[in-house]
Parts: sequence; structure tokens; C-alpha cells
Amino acid sequence: MGNELFKNIPSKVEDLVKGVRMGRIGLPDLQRPFVWKDNKVRELFDSMLKGYPIGYVMLWESPIGYESKTSTIGGNSKTYEDPKELVIDGQQRLTALVAAMYGIKVKDKNFTDREIKISYNPLTCEFAVWSQAYEKDAEWISRISDVFLAKENNTISSLRRNFIKELNEGRSKKGSSLLTDAEEDLIESNINRLLNLSDYALPTLEISYAADEEAVADIFVRVNSGGQSLTENNFIQTLLSVYDNETSDKINTFAASSRVPAKNTSYNTLLAVEPSHLIRMAVGVGFKRARLKYAYMLLRGKNLETGKFSDEVRQENLQIFKAALDKAMNLNNWHEFINIVAEAGYVSEKLIASSNAVVFSYILYLIAKYDYKLSAMQLKKCISKWFFMSTITYFYTGSAESEVEKQFADLRDVHTADEFVAYLDQAIATRFTDDYFNLTLPSELNSSSAISPAWYGYVAAQIVLDTPILFSNTLVSKYFVLGASGTKNAIDKHHIFPKNYLTTLGYRSDRERNQIANFAYIDYARNIDISDRAPQDYVADYRQQLGEEAYCKICEEHALPENFERMEYMEFLNQRRVLMAQVVRKAYVRLCK
Repeated sequence: MGNELFKNIPSKVEDLVKGVRMGRIGLPDLQRPFVWKDNKVRELFDSMLKGYPIGYVMLWESPIGYESKTSTIGGNSKTYEDPKELVIDGQQRLTALVAAMYGIKVKDKNFTDREIKISYNPLTCEFAVWSQAYEKDAEWISRISDVFLAKENNTISSLRRNFIKELNEGRSKKGSSLLTDAEEDLIESNINRLLNLSDYALPTLEISYAADEEAVADIFVRVNSGGQSLTENNFIQTLLSVYDNETSDKINTFAASSRVPAKNTSYNTLLAVEPSHLIRMAVGVGFKRARLKYAYMLLRGKNLETGKFSDEVRQENLQIFKAALDKAMNLNNWHEFINIVAEAGYVSEKLIASSNAVVFSYILYLIAKYDYKLSAMQLKKCISKWFFMSTITYFYTGSAESEVEKQFADLRDVHTADEFVAYLDQAIATRFTDDYFNLTLPSELNSSSAISPAWYGYVAAQIVLDTPILFSNTLVSKYFVLGASGTKNAIDKHHIFPKNYLTTLGYRSDRERNQIANFAYIDYARNIDISDRAPQDYVADYRQQLGEEAYCKICEEHALPENFERMEYMEFLNQRRVLMAQVVRKAYVRLCK
């Protein structure tokens, strides 16, 4: 049997709730919006009253010496400055108990405050989700928080008398019988039953502070007793919201506003920002680290050189983290970077195969701007080239963190703006070789995948080169602008050799018919016009309409081999892949000017 990292702690609901309210237990309700429906909270209290088990809570003991920082849960001030334990599993359950029992507000999925109100009938021992009907019904205590707060304030006798008085008044108005002595005794007994839920045993496991962060993060991700999937990112946000709730709130606000079109916000057309993206950015810019695991080490006050914890190091790390985060969330920086990415042809999230490309390239942009003091023109040129290369070559897919860690190590020997530009140019040159454009990229274009960096790179290249859609004067880029199309797309991925036509030739597999090299963007009307016609048929019509010179120019821009309409399909695909790769190369050359 392996060494146990935890111990069992006999706990009652009151112990845990009090610990949260005082700040001894860190419950990061602002770190993740409270996702339970109110009905699930009602069921939690009903289960407790019936004596059913409601799961367990897992805590992580904080390193020694963390007893000094004030923080909050909702609007609730705490006594302890730093928590002695962090909630690893059972966050939603504890949040439900604290919020419903003491009227503390939580955040919903839109990051707005809301109150969890559970009603209680002391005659029938029923719980219900609050509504106006229960608020007006004298048979019900509209909020159980009134009862627990009355007990805390030593006014429970007054609450009970007022409830009985109002219930009798309500019955009198309805012409019903007043409460009997037995019913009044039952009300007192059942209010006490409700209050006795504070003594409900809630099994608690405490992980030792000596357990390393990676082990605890693994436990955090694996446990799922509350039905809410947990991730490494959730774990980091847990630490951040406990040690600096204000910063956690800023992260959530930036992430939320990136999804809603509005001026002077983080909204953009490339990436719906997640808190994990911003955390990566801050750790990358501030500490030159790529792996998320370093975030939770640093935020707990770990010296990465000695491996020891201290409050001094934690405070220092937090200040570095916050300063880097300010740079990442600076809207001038953010939108300038988004515009640079657009210069590289990536104008829409539809062309981004991996969010890592945006996140890590932004880190590189911020390092270039602040550490190496590149000018605006230098930033625009080198970062657009870098993003173009890194996205199409899968630089940030697979072992992205390892690649970035290596890059950070390389940059330790880079000291000036010119050296930085030279470093990036050299890194690009090692990937954008003749063999890449002549062999590797054509091979990667031999695919029918709907999500392909090679295809997206080809489309981005067309945008860089101001290419119009097939058989039209309208630029490809126009159709990736937000709001360009309604319920029916104004642009389609057109099969150059129509799908049904290929079927008549014996090509029945979508793997064959939906090859990347068989696609081109075309407007809806022309796509309808071409329909299932043979290439020789529709090409003759458009050749005549456009004239020979304009037609040949279109074929060149869309990497269509000369007289492609007469080719055997497989030969057409082979030749077009080579030409598509050269279009990408041409776009890169333009970015270099």
C-alpha cells in the first residue's frame, strides 16, 4: 500500500461552514461560478434532514505560516487572512450550504450576484425553492437563512413567536382553525430539526501540506464527487481566488467580455478567452514558464530554485504575476496583437485550429514589446511572420509547452531587439525551408480533415494576398468579417470537382471527394449555378464570361493547374497541392517585405 497523503477529520456542517465564513477554509466561490440549480440545493437540505449521506469534502492543508491575509466570499468579511485549508473537492456543496444557510450571495454563470433562497415548512418539514408564493404563504419560512441567522444572533425565540403569530393571523383571515398547542410544539421541534442540520456529520479528508502541488493537482482533477468536472485550470483559479480574489475577479471579467461584442472591451474575433489563457500569459510573461503547473507552485509561495515555501516568496510571486497580468489584459496590447494576427491573414476564429497559437504568440509579443523594446513596426513584422509560420506548421500543437520552454531557455541568451528579431527569423527559417514548401506542405494538404492548419494556412495566405473568391471580384477576407453572412452562409466551400460528379466517376468515399485540394471558396449564387456540373462544362462558361486573361489570373490565385478541368481527378489533386503550397510561400514573402 502506498503512503497516504491524507487523514480523516471528523467534521460537522457547522465546523466547515464556520471555517469558510471565518476564512480558515478557503472556498473560492468567485473562482468558478456556482453552477448548481436551486433545486439541487433544495435536494441537498432534504437529504440531510432525512439522514441521507451527501458525499464528502476534501481539503488541502496550506503550507505553514499562511495565517495573515484577509479575503472574502461574496460580501462576507473573514477573520483569518490566509486559509489554513483549501477546498479541493466539495466546493459546490459547501458553497450551497454557506449561501443558503447564511444568505451570502454567489456568482452565476454570467458573473452576476445572486442569492440562493430555500424555503421551509416547519409543520411538514418540507423544503422548496423560494418563490413569491412561498414568500406570501404564512405556512412557510421563506428563507432558511433567517432561521440560522436568528440562532446566531440569539433571536430564535423571537423568530419562532413571530412565525406562529403571523401564521395564526393568516389562518384567521382565511377562516381556518388556529394552531393547536400540539402544532405549536411541532413547529418548535421542526425548527430545531432544521437548526440541528449544523450538527450533520460531513466526512472530511485533509491532504497534508507536505504533498507536492502536482500530486494535489492530480487528485483535484481526478475527484468528481459533486458531479462537476474539475481541471488543472480550476485548481489554479482556486489558489488565485483564495489568495487574491480581486485579481481572480478581473480575470473572469476579461474572459467574460471577450465573448460579447462591445467597444473598449476584450472582445475579438479570434478567441473566446478562458481564465486559463490569461493565467498562461501571466506565467509566461512574468516568469518565462510555459507549463501551467508552475502557476500553482508560484501562487503557493514556492521558490522554484530551493523548493521551499515562504510567505515572502508568495507575495513576491503574486506581484510579478499581477504585473504580467496587467500587461496581458491591457486592451491596447490585446487589440494591437489581434490586428497583427489579422495582418497574417488570420481574421477569424474559423481559421484558428489551436488556441495555443494565439496564447503563446501573444506571450511572445508581450516579451518582445516589454523585455526587448521592439518598435511598433518591428512588432508588426516579426510577430505576423511568426504567427503565420507557427500556426501552419503546428508549432503550438502536440508538445507545445515543451517547445515554449525551450524557446524561453533560448531567449536567456538574447539581449537586444535586433538579436530577438534575428532569433525569430532563424527559428522561422529552420521550418520554412524549400523542402517544407515543396514536399512537407503538399503532403499535409493531402487530407480531407475539416480542421486542418494546412487548409487554414492556405486560406490565410489568400487573405494576405488580397485574393478574391473563385470567379468573383469580392475578396475572400470579406466573408470572414463578423456579420457578413446570415442564417445561410454567403460563401461556401465549393468542390472544384463536384461531389456527385465524382460519384459518377466511381469516387464514392468522402475521404477522396472531400480532399482539401478539391475545395475553393465561392459565393452562394455561383455555387448553386455550378451545382453538379462537370468541370469542363462550367469552366467553359466562366472562361467565356471572364475572358482569357482574367480567367488565367483567377486560376493562378486559386492554385488551379492549367487546363485542370480536363485532368484526371487524382492528378489534379497532386498538382494543386503543390501550387497551394506555393501560394502560402508567396504570402510569407509578402509578410517579409
